[in-house]
Amino acid sequence: MSPILKPPPARPYKGQSLWAALADYTAVDIETTGLSPRYSAIIELGAVRFRGGEPIEELSLLVNPGYDLPPEITELTGITDDMLWTAPPIGDVLPYFRDFLGDGVLLGHNVHFDVNFIYDKSLMLGLEPLSNDFVDTLRLSRKLFPQYRHHTLADLMERFGLERDTAHRALADCYSAAACYEYMKPLL
Repeated sequence: MSPILKPPPARPYKGQSLWAALADYTAVDIETTGLSPRYSAIIELGAVRFRGGEPIEELSLLVNPGYDLPPEITELTGITDDMLWTAPPIGDVLPYFRDFLGDGVLLGHNVHFDVNFIYDKSLMLGLEPLSNDFVDTLRLSRKLFPQYRHHTLADLMERFGLERDTAHRALADCYSAAACYEYMKPLL
């Protein structure tokens, strides 16, 4: 007998996924303690504002989840409990991060995950829902390169011959997603 799966929570104000060649956008990435916005915490927020395809401003914030990290998260991200001990909680950080994002188009790899997390955490904190439109480099890669089986950020960076910084850190992944987007943009 297969398990009964509950549908994801409705996000009526969530922005639209775009297929567009944009010069101005904000790359965004988060690191979390798990996959569920309801049961997991954000531990890092990163964003890089791009104008004319060039980075002009960045923001990187660590977030104290209020509990010890699962060992697999520390192994994956390199983020430790000691790094988060003095970091502010999400309620102090998310409004500031949302102000940095503004109302422009967001960009990221598998950005639906990031947008859903930020949307849900915003509602939990009594903030307005995140309604920015967004471009997903994972979706673009799957559409532009259906011949490839794998479309992880690391796969794209290697396939496109791009140098990659530290994986699974928010700011580095923002730059990697933007580099992949700029590579694919002429194909849109």
